Amino acid sequence: MHFSLHKLTLAITGATLFATSFAHANTPDLSDPPPIEGEVITEDLGSHNIRVGLGLAETSPLYISTQHFGDILSERTEGRLTVDVFPNSQLGDDAQMMEMLQTGSLDMTIPSTSPATTYVEELAVFDLPFLLPSREAAIAVMESDVALDLLDQFDGTGIKAFAYHENGYRQLTNSVRAVESPEDVAGLDVSGLTIRTMENPVQLSIWEALGANPTPMAFGEVFSAMEQGVIDGQENPWSTILTSNFHEVQDYGSETRHVYTPFIIMMSERTWDRLDPAYQELVEEAAREAAAYEIQLATEYDDWARDQLEERGMQITRLDDDQIAAFQEAVQPVYDQWAPRIGEDLVAEIQQIVEDTMND
Repeated sequence: MHFSLHKLTLAITGATLFATSFAHANTPDLSDPPPIEGEVITEDLGSHNIRVGLGLAETSPLYISTQHFGDILSERTEGRLTVDVFPNSQLGDDAQMMEMLQTGSLDMTIPSTSPATTYVEELAVFDLPFLLPSREAAIAVMESDVALDLLDQFDGTGIKAFAYHENGYRQLTNSVRAVESPEDVAGLDVSGLTIRTMENPVQLSIWEALGANPTPMAFGEVFSAMEQGVIDGQENPWSTILTSNFHEVQDYGSETRHVYTPFIIMMSERTWDRLDPAYQELVEEAAREAAAYEIQLATEYDDWARDQLEERGMQITRLDDDQIAAFQEAVQPVYDQWAPRIGEDLVAEIQQIVEDTMND
């Protein structure tokens, strides 16, 4: 099989330059993309430009790994498959971009599992609070047949789902007060915090149980809503909070780690059906490789992002085990309400994977 060393050198050089410029922009020392390996498809099976819409910024692990996804496709098809990435919700929010996949007006997107529950209700299992207590447990679940079977349920929706990425542990920020307990969220003698949530009913239930005023809102609207005082705060992984500059309008952060939500890399079935089977196989392989790289980057980025937020003026409260336990007790009604609807067997299977991982 013919292999273009020149093109491989260009691809690796481009990725290295990108990683270098990223590192110079006050970022952690992130791992370089893994080498691009595998056979090159030299036969002309058609040319396709794949447009990928993302909600996050160019500095996010999700964007960097999606660039790597594009490098893999380009290198291994001698440039016949190319990828253009549109970050920062340029093309819409997660829900809108998934609808665009159905109509074929967008080729790919990588949304959180939370809005994807519109298509596969069982994905709401990832919204259950404190379900995945460690990253190791979360990765074990995402790689399990139980979780991969959920991706197969997109068949027939107009969407093809490939693999899970890491969105990460969600943390609370707000502009009103430090939060160390559920009582601080509820406010007791003062009003409860108005917290932006994803457009997901389980997430709403979490913050209702904690006594907040949950407000569903598209991610692209959150910064201006906080800046204008429409909402008090939001919850997202530290990396998203940093790359979205939320520290500019949020004074307080709490390391609650209340939910771990994955991303899902997905493609329009219309785009998928236009690809030659050899290209389809390559896209699936590249998606899995990009997902593994993104999880590695997200792991490297997480604690660094929290420390950066502190350096930039955010007061962050690190909750101890007893404080976390108080939050867990407060949100137990969420399990009582949602486990029967999501599927108690599914919840139990995931809890068993978690237990097995934690006992290894």
